[in-house]
Amino acid sequence: MLAYIVRRLIQAVIVVIGVSLIVFLLIHLLPGGPARAALGARATKAEIQAFNVANGYNRSIPVQYGLYVWHLLHGNLGYSYHYNQSVLSLLETNLPKSALLVGLAYVLALVVGVPLGLYQAVRRNKIGDHAVTTVAFVAYAMPTFWAGMLLILAFAITLHVLPAEVPQNAATVGAILSDPRALVLPVVTLALVNFSIFSRFMRSSAIENLVQDYIRTARAKGISSTRVVFRHLLPNSVTPILTLIGLTLPIVLSGAIVVETVFNYPGMGYLLWTAALKQDYPVLMGFTLVIGVATVVGSLLADLLYAAVDPRVRYV
Repeated sequence: MLAYIVRRLIQAVIVVIGVSLIVFLLIHLLPGGPARAALGARATKAEIQAFNVANGYNRSIPVQYGLYVWHLLHGNLGYSYHYNQSVLSLLETNLPKSALLVGLAYVLALVVGVPLGLYQAVRRNKIGDHAVTTVAFVAYAMPTFWAGMLLILAFAITLHVLPAEVPQNAATVGAILSDPRALVLPVVTLALVNFSIFSRFMRSSAIENLVQDYIRTARAKGISSTRVVFRHLLPNSVTPILTLIGLTLPIVLSGAIVVETVFNYPGMGYLLWTAALKQDYPVLMGFTLVIGVATVVGSLLADLLYAAVDPRVRYV
């Protein structure tokens, strides 16, 4: 197990280095380079040259990348020219709010998707199974922005029971939680895709386990159907969901960008959207690195949780 963890950590470091290299090279492919992006289209050649000298962009690409990695190791993700503050401070302010949104969406998707998938497996090929499958396919196929707008139209504009956006002066997680109703629509919208994924995988895993010998043995002993399902079937069928949590993290994070933009949610997704419109590339680079690191860490934790929950799994 220890050897596996060491190997995965080495792989994670290699992946993060690769992501940082790609992000670094992308900014140098911009028309006019980073200087033009920071100073604007009206910047003179003298201003661009002065900017490049001041920020080290006049040096060779390998030297610039080395300095970039050195700054990253010291917690320096760059400086936002639009917000006039460091990228790290922006992350510290907005990342907890996005983590709240993503975390609640994951919990809701699991609470709804796993029981429904289990129900589908037990009642497979029945009307309830087909109904849930239809809803899951529609939720998976529906674009996130479209689902968000439909929920706003139904519950905010027509019924007037939920706000269409969170308070724009909500600078902290506590300020957002002061009005929990404002979180309902963004969380539900973001949870729709994961709900469909979790329910489908749970259904397939449970159906596969229903034909195993230990289920037949439990039923032959006269154990009630409810106990067979929740005591034997559920624990052995839920383990693939742990891997899905890590693998679907990039999907959720990309969906958070759309959801936060639709609902004006003041998190990392909305910040990224604004930075893209303003061509604030240091913010885009910092956000991309965060997504890369989060994806690698999520995948590693999912594998370790899989081994902890299922004693049959052994990593060598």
